[in-house]
Amino acid sequence: MLDRTKAFVKSLLAARHQAKRADELRASRRLIPKAELRSGLESLGIAAGDTVMLHSSLKSIGFVDGGPRTMLEALVEAVGPSGTLVVPTYWLPGGTILATCKLDDYVFDPRKHGSHLGRLPSEFLTFDGIARSIHPTHSVSAIGRDAHHVVDSHHLAPSIFGTGSPWDRCHELNAKVIGLGISMGPVTFYHLLEDRMLDRFPLPVRLAESYSLPCLDWQGKRVEVPVVPLDPQFMPRRIDAPGRDDLREYFRQEFDRHALLGWGQVGEAVSWTIPAQRFYQHLETLVGEGITIYSTPDQLSARPV
Repeated sequence: MLDRTKAFVKSLLAARHQAKRADELRASRRLIPKAELRSGLESLGIAAGDTVMLHSSLKSIGFVDGGPRTMLEALVEAVGPSGTLVVPTYWLPGGTILATCKLDDYVFDPRKHGSHLGRLPSEFLTFDGIARSIHPTHSVSAIGRDAHHVVDSHHLAPSIFGTGSPWDRCHELNAKVIGLGISMGPVTFYHLLEDRMLDRFPLPVRLAESYSLPCLDWQGKRVEVPVVPLDPQFMPRRIDAPGRDDLREYFRQEFDRHALLGWGQVGEAVSWTIPAQRFYQHLETLVGEGITIYSTPDQLSARPV
């Protein structure tokens, strides 16, 4: 009883702090209306009929009038009824793939599990008409014309990011991968190449052991989903690791040099976009030249941009 009371008081204090912080931001920063967001997305090249795979930092976009829902509504309106918005909505209770695989009695349920990725993905899960993939670590959600095609076979895919996954489907549809207010670091699309190449990838970034994790589908039926974790030893050198500013900047310069990135501003956030097929093709080229999202400083020096 005491623990529940403490938890309630803690959540109440957190809510009050969040409300106070929102009031402070509202007083100190300008409100960004949906019309400005739509204009920014248009400048970024997002248009009706597009399939868009979203990576974003809501904080970088600024103080949006209406919060994350307004940002998502702007994206849905930008692609229109003939387009598709794809949003990672991962539920990763262990913090990493490997740790989640080792949890006792964990069963993913898309009807009750939210997202660990922040306010925007969590808000997306409240939209009417979304489709969500059945996956115990990397569930992806989508809305629009091709939403079910993108997510419905994820639990049948032999790997998290490879054939039959939402990333594979986005490559097939040549989705526009966009980063709203983020660097080229936290972009899961990179892993599509690894899961397709398997042993041909230059580094053994996947563990040898495969796990079978239970999930419930939308009808409550239990399904087993195969998961091969990323090897934790490679995480500190990956492009999204805290100390890899050098690798993130290298990739930005490399993709800019080949005119692959489209740039624009959405709200207060400098943002980028790249077609999925050109993205993947250039990642293949880089692997052939000894560069991956795990490259060391010495490897980058040996192949300057």
